[in-house]
Amino acid sequence: MGLFSKDIKTLDDLFIHMLQDIYYAEQQITKALPKMIAKASDPQLKQAFQTHLGETEEHVKMVEQVFRMHGHDPKGVTCPAIDGIIEEAQDLAGEVADPEVLDAALLAAAQAVEHYEITRYGTLTAWAKQLGREDCAGVLHQVLEQEKSTDQKLSRIADSKVNAKAA
Repeated sequence: MGLFSKDIKTLDDLFIHMLQDIYYAEQQITKALPKMIAKASDPQLKQAFQTHLGETEEHVKMVEQVFRMHGHDPKGVTCPAIDGIIEEAQDLAGEVADPEVLDAALLAAAQAVEHYEITRYGTLTAWAKQLGREDCAGVLHQVLEQEKSTDQKLSRIADSKVNAKAA
C-alpha cells in the first residue's frame, strides 16, 4: 500500500491502516527491547527498558482490543519507519565500545522509538474521536500517556546521569 493507495479512501480506512502500522511497530519493539536490555550497563536504564518491555507487551494487547472494538481482526502492516529506527539503533550500538557511551546511544534510540509512538498514538486518538469512537480513543489515549511517561522517564535518566557518564 503506497502513500496514495487506492485502498485508503476514507478516514476510517486510514485509521485502520495506521492501527496496523502501530501494531506491527509494537511487535517489533517487543523483539528489540530484550537486546537493548542485554546491552545496557546502567542499572536504572536496564530497569526502565525491562519495565517498558512489559508495557509494550500490554500495548500490543490494547491495540488488539481497539481492532476488535472497531470490528476488525488484528493485523500488522510493515512499518518502514520503525524498522529504520530499530536498524539504526542496532547499527549504532554495534559501533560503540565504551559501555557508558553505549548506554547514551541506547537511550537516544529508545527515545526515537518513543517519539514515533507518541506521534502515532496521538494521531490515532484524534482520528478515533473524529470517527465517533470515544471507546477506541480512550484505549489509545491510555497508551499515549504511557508512552509519554516512558519518554519523560528516559529523559530523567539521561539528564541525571547517563549523558554525564558518557561525557
